[in-house]
Amino acid sequence: MKYLLVVGDGMADFPIPELGNKTPLQAAYKPNMDSIAAKGRSGLIKTVPDECSPGSDTAICAVLGYDPRRYCPGRGPLEAPARGIKLSGPDSAYRCNIITEKDEAILDYSAGHITTAEASKLIRAVKKAFEKPGEIEFYPGLDYRHFLIMRDFPNPELIECTPPHDATGIKVVEVLPKAKSAEAEKESKILRELILGSRDILRDHPVNVAREKAGKHPGNLIWPWGGGKKPSMPTVMEKYGVKSAVISAVDLVKGIGSYAGMEIIDVPGATGLANTNYEGKANAALKALKTNDLVFVHVEAPDEAGHIKDYKLKVKTIEDLDKRLLGKILKGINEPCTIAILPDHPTPIKIGTHTRDPVPFSIASPFLKPDGVKMFDEFSAQKGGFGLVKNDYLISLLISSGKKTPQ
Repeated sequence: MKYLLVVGDGMADFPIPELGNKTPLQAAYKPNMDSIAAKGRSGLIKTVPDECSPGSDTAICAVLGYDPRRYCPGRGPLEAPARGIKLSGPDSAYRCNIITEKDEAILDYSAGHITTAEASKLIRAVKKAFEKPGEIEFYPGLDYRHFLIMRDFPNPELIECTPPHDATGIKVVEVLPKAKSAEAEKESKILRELILGSRDILRDHPVNVAREKAGKHPGNLIWPWGGGKKPSMPTVMEKYGVKSAVISAVDLVKGIGSYAGMEIIDVPGATGLANTNYEGKANAALKALKTNDLVFVHVEAPDEAGHIKDYKLKVKTIEDLDKRLLGKILKGINEPCTIAILPDHPTPIKIGTHTRDPVPFSIASPFLKPDGVKMFDEFSAQKGGFGLVKNDYLISLLISSGKKTPQ
């Protein structure tokens, strides 16, 4: 039996007045997702424990069967392996966004989805100004997402760093890193100084001068967040006895996959945005299924649409995922396969950030008797045969569904 796990990041949502009080999943034309629901069983699953923040790091870990309360130290250390960044025990890794500040407030967590080429020049300028090898190090990433590595940096868990996508419109001074206890004050001060110091480095950088002339948001501030130390986790093979691979444009997902012992498959043109290479991901998934038992395909685009509160774009990303990726995979599979589709968490258009509400999921397998649900969306899933799942992981349900007929 082969297993396919497809995650549309942030697909789940609330009803939207402009869509006739439907969610984007309800409004989208998605016959392939609906066919999985119709052929299998559906339900709702809580991917984010109440005591955890509803980030993609938390949710993706949970989807793959890793308790986020134990294995989720922060975005930085989970993403670092995807860029070949080596961490030792005392090191702390932070995601380092290139953001837009205007009138001393956070305007845009992604600097207008700045390109990788542009952002790399900005992070190199910051690196030149502030890097101290063996102490403070900067590494380029993808688009607006970069890395700050603090070597021999104790207690990152004692420093509160607000994710920039949760602070849009808020004054920078109100959400700067702050120590939760006196022992972390020295380290939190370093982070604050790096953020505020980056203003002078980036304000008049040629990249930003050109972006502003073109009417685009400049990348005029760095923003470290999601700091933590390197985790240690069992592999998917050790936990579930299956050889696995992951396909994603996002460093977070590839990094988690790396720690989990999954084959990391890069796809040319995979961007993490609405212009991602859906067909390339589909072809890569079909190829990976030939040599792996389980393939996890992740698409970031719906989440990005949710963050910028664009309901039309969110519907389009769902339809593109359905037709250009999922449809192509379903047509190409020529052996028994158990398939699951779900979001990792909601990213509602109304608020533009993640929530910890349960998300819909559907699993189709030769061993599953259909439960009568015909559509894949938040409300149809409430009627599904799996019910509300709180104390299990999606990957566990996926693999068990491919091995036996539930009683």
